[in-house]
Amino acid sequence: MIIVVGGGAGGLELACKLGRKLGPGRVSLVDCRLFHVWKPSLHEVAAGTLDIHQEGLSYLMLAHDNGFDFVYGPMIGLDAQARTITVGAVPGEDGEPIIPQRELPYDALVISVGSTANYFGIPGAAEHTLALNGAEDAERFRLQMLKLMAMADLQKDIRPSAGIDIVIIGGGATGVELAAELREASKVHRNYGIRRLDPDKDVRITLLEGGPRILGPLPEKVSNAAASLLGERHVRVVAGCRVARIEAGRVEDSDGNHYPADLCVWAAGIKAPEFLAGLGLPVVKGGQLDVDGHLLVRGQADIYAFGDCAACAGADGRLVPPRAQTAHQQADYLVDALVRRERGKPPDPAPYVYKDHGSLVSLGTRNSVGSLMGSLFRATWFVEGLFARAMYASLHLMHHQAVLGTVRTGVLAMARFLVKRATPLVKLH
Repeated sequence: MIIVVGGGAGGLELACKLGRKLGPGRVSLVDCRLFHVWKPSLHEVAAGTLDIHQEGLSYLMLAHDNGFDFVYGPMIGLDAQARTITVGAVPGEDGEPIIPQRELPYDALVISVGSTANYFGIPGAAEHTLALNGAEDAERFRLQMLKLMAMADLQKDIRPSAGIDIVIIGGGATGVELAAELREASKVHRNYGIRRLDPDKDVRITLLEGGPRILGPLPEKVSNAAASLLGERHVRVVAGCRVARIEAGRVEDSDGNHYPADLCVWAAGIKAPEFLAGLGLPVVKGGQLDVDGHLLVRGQADIYAFGDCAACAGADGRLVPPRAQTAHQQADYLVDALVRRERGKPPDPAPYVYKDHGSLVSLGTRNSVGSLMGSLFRATWFVEGLFARAMYASLHLMHHQAVLGTVRTGVLAMARFLVKRATPLVKLH
C-alpha cells in the first residue's frame, strides 16, 4: 500500500495518477479536510469572487473516480520501523470523535502536507492577522470583510468617513493577488446590499512589503507593471516597510509608522507544519523534511516527501522554490518512481531536476503580464494581454486534468474560468 499524506495540489495529483495506473486497493490519500480547493484560488474565495462550493472537489468523489482510498483525518504520528502512521480522530460538533484514531500500515509513504504561515516572531502577528492556509481561512476572511462593510455602509449617512481598512503584509504572489482581487470584488458588493460605500475610497487597501519592490522573485518589468496596475486601482503599496508589531486595529513598522487595519492578512512567509519535527525524521533549519535528489527522506528507503514541506536541493545546491509548478513536477517524478517500485522495476538513477517555466501575473482580463522561460524558450519572454491570460488559465486546466483524468472536464473548467466576470488576479507558479 502506498500512502500519500496531504491532499494539496501535488499530493492529490500524485494520488489520482497512481490510482489510475495501479488500480483499486493500492493507494490511499490521507487528509484532514473533505474537499480540495486549489491553493492559488484561495484569494478569490477570500474576496468572494469564487464560490467555495463551486470550486471545491470532494476527496471521496475523486477517490471513487480515480481508484484510490480516502482516509479522513490528520496524520499525528509515525513508526518508521513498523511502517505505520497514526491518523488522528475526527471530532464531531459536540467534540466527541465521529471517526476514531487509526493505525495505517504502508509499503511506501509520501508526505506532502504543504506549508503554514511563518510569523518570524513578530509580536501580535499570530493573534491579529489571518493567513490563507486553507479554504476555511479564506471563508473566515470573506465573512469578516462582509460584516465590516455592512456595518460601515449602515453608518455612512451619519459618519461620511465610514469605511474599512484592509492591510496585507507581504508583497509576494499571495499578497499581491489578494490586493488585486479585493479591489475588483469591492465593486460588486452591491449584490450584498452594500450601496453607500465608494469601493475605491471607502474600502482602503494597503499592501506592505519589506523588500524594495513587490513580486521580488519576478523580473523587474513584471513587478513594475503589477505595481502600476495596483496603483491605478487605488491600492496603496508601501515597499521597504519592516513590520515591527501588530495590534488590534493597527500595524506598526520599524520606523514608527502606523497603518489602521480593521482586517489584516499575513502573506509574508511560510514554514513547514510543526508536527513534522516530531516524527523522528531529519529536518532542516526551516522545519522541512530533508530529502535527497530522488525525494526520499534522508536515511529512509520507503519514505518520500515533496512540495512545500520538503527541502530539496537543486544542482546548484540551492533549495528548489516552494511553488505550484515545483509540486506538479515532483508529483510527476514520484508517479514514475513509485510505479517502478510497485512493479518490481529498478529505480530511475536520474534525480529530480527542477525546471523553471516562468511566472504569470494576471491583473484582469485586459491587463495581464508575465514571463516565460525554460527549455521551450531560449530566453525569458515578457508576455502580456490575452495571451498571458490564456496561459494562466491553462495552469488551472492542467491541474483539473491531472486530478480528474479527462480532457473534457478540464476544458469545462477552463471555459468556466474564462467566462467568469473580469477580476484582477495575480498568480505566481
